Amino acid sequence: MAKEDCPHGLSNTITGCCVRHSNIEMNVSGTEGVQKLLKSITGHEDEALIAMALYTGMRLGEILGLRWQDVDLEARKIHVQQTLQRLPNQGFIFRAPKTEKGRRQIALSQSAIDILHKVKKQQAEARLRLGSRYQDDGLVFCHEDGRPLDPTVVTHRFRRLADSLGLEGFRFHDLRHTHATLLLAQGTHPKIVQERLGHESISITLDTYSHVLPGLQEAAAEKLDIALSGTLGHRLGTDGTS
Repeated sequence: MAKEDCPHGLSNTITGCCVRHSNIEMNVSGTEGVQKLLKSITGHEDEALIAMALYTGMRLGEILGLRWQDVDLEARKIHVQQTLQRLPNQGFIFRAPKTEKGRRQIALSQSAIDILHKVKKQQAEARLRLGSRYQDDGLVFCHEDGRPLDPTVVTHRFRRLADSLGLEGFRFHDLRHTHATLLLAQGTHPKIVQERLGHESISITLDTYSHVLPGLQEAAAEKLDIALSGTLGHRLGTDGTS
């Protein structure tokens, strides 16, 4: 599908199309698009934040609400306990996930671990440099002086970055969709994807992503053919007769 056929978002480099789910345009990028993005954000102020979204599939509010006490680097896990929001006339507020499944653990890859170690080192240096001016709320992703990041500002900043890379219409939330899509494309069980995303039920995950990768059905058929080759084939003739 040509890009002009997907006017509201980025063509999926895996399926060749954009995806509409529940009347919301869902833009996902394949491996090449992700690699391009990761290379382009080197040195960007949101580099670690963007990479963490790709590696974990967490929502922006969950990432901005993440505290060091919720990170277990030795066990290589993140515990999603709260989200950060900024409301009119209320400022920043922290809220528990909306559902029980939203309060979850997410296993971390080595790349994600490396990112967190780097962020922790940078924060330690900033804390020493700023002294009493550092606002220590224990947040993992925050301003240099420890203050919470504004989700709206991060969203707009990412949109400008995506546009500059030719990824028009690619939103920060689409990093989450891309995370899920790439996992499914690699054969990850939907139940695992559900747990990482914090969906209330696996049916939500299947409903959201079942049409993202139409090639999965064909791939499954091919895998079954390989698994059964040499067994059923010995009992049946090449024309399918016994």
